[in-house]
Amino acid sequence: MTTTMTSTPSRYPQVYADWRVDPEGFWREAAREIDWVKPAVKVLDADVGVFGSWFVGGECNACYNAVDRHVERGRADQAALIYDSPVTGAKRTYTYAELQDEIATLAAVLQDLGVEKGDRVVLYMPMIPQAVFGMLACARIGAVHSVVFGGFAATELATRLEDATPKVILSASCGIETTRVVAYKPLLDEAIGLSRHKPQACLVFQRPQYRAALVDGRDRDWDEAVSEARATGRRAPCVPVAATDPLYILYTSGTTGRPKGVVRDTGGYLVALKWSMGNLYGVAPGEVYWCASDVGWVVGHSYIVYGPLLHGCTTVLYEGKPVGTPDAGAFWRVVAEHKAVVLFTAPTAFRAIKKEDPEAAHLKHHDLAGFRALFLAGERADPDTVQWAERILGVPIIDHWWQTETGWPIAGNPLGLGALPIKYGSPTVPMPGYEVQVLDEAGKPLPADTMGSIAIKLPLPPGCLPTLWHADDRFREAYLTTYPGYYNTSDAGFIDGDGYLYIMGRTDDIINVAGHRLSTGGMEEVLASHPAVAECAVIGVRDSLKGEVPCGLVVLKSGIARAPTEIEAELVGLVREKIGPVAAFKLAITVGRLPKTRSGKILRGTMKKIADGDTWSVPATIDDPAILDEIGDALKGRGLGG
Repeated sequence: MTTTMTSTPSRYPQVYADWRVDPEGFWREAAREIDWVKPAVKVLDADVGVFGSWFVGGECNACYNAVDRHVERGRADQAALIYDSPVTGAKRTYTYAELQDEIATLAAVLQDLGVEKGDRVVLYMPMIPQAVFGMLACARIGAVHSVVFGGFAATELATRLEDATPKVILSASCGIETTRVVAYKPLLDEAIGLSRHKPQACLVFQRPQYRAALVDGRDRDWDEAVSEARATGRRAPCVPVAATDPLYILYTSGTTGRPKGVVRDTGGYLVALKWSMGNLYGVAPGEVYWCASDVGWVVGHSYIVYGPLLHGCTTVLYEGKPVGTPDAGAFWRVVAEHKAVVLFTAPTAFRAIKKEDPEAAHLKHHDLAGFRALFLAGERADPDTVQWAERILGVPIIDHWWQTETGWPIAGNPLGLGALPIKYGSPTVPMPGYEVQVLDEAGKPLPADTMGSIAIKLPLPPGCLPTLWHADDRFREAYLTTYPGYYNTSDAGFIDGDGYLYIMGRTDDIINVAGHRLSTGGMEEVLASHPAVAECAVIGVRDSLKGEVPCGLVVLKSGIARAPTEIEAELVGLVREKIGPVAAFKLAITVGRLPKTRSGKILRGTMKKIADGDTWSVPATIDDPAILDEIGDALKGRGLGG
């Protein structure tokens, strides 16, 4: 099904064609939106790096572009950062001038602790302004930051410390969840004890909910150190770095054992993010942009911190949940109160809101008159959730697709260029810089509407990872060797006759039922269309006869009074009707909740291992490990997992 958002023709086809004709010219023009200390000698140098490097010879500074230039050019008193924390009741707005002062002062503290250009700094922080200050303070002095999601297990943090070898760690005493305080500092101390690499210093921000003990000779109190620097007038200037120098390292979610550190180079990232803010998200400098993610994830790096600030927007830093802080109207309150024109969040968040408040009763209490669009990414946006959001909000609901590795969207509906018609289930079309193809197992392009592996022709555009941290060979092996000349996304899907891309799941989410390759994502679409279903996941379960058979796990909406077995029978019939007997879909199981990462991705792979009776471990990124026991009990009740 297709819906049209505007009668004005989109400029996208011409813009994408312009990039195809002259890729280097396209990015040269886009780079004019960034302030350079020294312009690039070459826009793309194919002989530098693993597959080529962008803006070789150029020098710039990410913090200057995100903060200082706005102070110098009339935005000093504009709100830059709005901190909104329903879990603590705290709110604070920082202007661009205040943000600059906080960052420059903290950067001076880092220099006092011995941090120099090229050194690594790990951040283990909750969603508080100091996390943003820390990231930008590192960028200001040319240090490489690596944010590890606050509350990660000590063993996982230790592996990242060993890989990044930070000189300094920035942390907070605790994080605040909806029902508990999570003490970070003991986890940090344990991680340092486990790690073979020891930092020279830790700077610890003490929160009133939990005050941590500091280790003599290693730990410094954040407020005391910043106050001393401010009292003596120490403020670090911006340090020029090469466009090809790393800005940050971000470890991919789900990594266990040896971490996989995605490197983000500086110049190309700034250019790509700045282009995306106006052309894809359709926001203007001075407007309020809210990305309801976390700085521990790539979405938080790109669209809480760097992207909005590069563009001169006001960005919202939200320490809360879509439901439970205090209710399912939390998002509407934030949008209305801060006058956000765009919200970017995960489909999981909206499924949670829909489950708790299916009629959107909370929305009636908030004025969203200035709200223009909702963007979804991180997990496949099922058509039922998209249509529900369309109905209650009356604005474009835009699914878009990208990865930690790419740093910014691969495909989307470019609101700023004039939106294209929406096709439910599709993140629409590739952005300039991305030549996306669907390949067969031999690496040959497949015809339209044919399922295959999704790959991006090299070179990757600016903003994407140039390599993995100190692991060029591993980068080639993980991403570039499966299909020579292409970056392998490890996602599966197809492109239709209009050029719209459909992401049907990870390649390991394509199941083989008696020789038929079937998408679990397609079955999930059918299950989600049932009026009683809030969210769902389909996994392939090992079967001696057919190889694999699908199993659907579904969470029902709040207030559903019907018997689960009755709904399960309807779901089996619905899949048989919509997809056909070939799917061999005979098992739907209602569960209380689905296991997810903290970024909202459903842990289908782990559930499959449980269902197959294979050895499994609790993923480092899981939001609540107890859910896996509940899933195991539900599967055993149907004869699986034994």
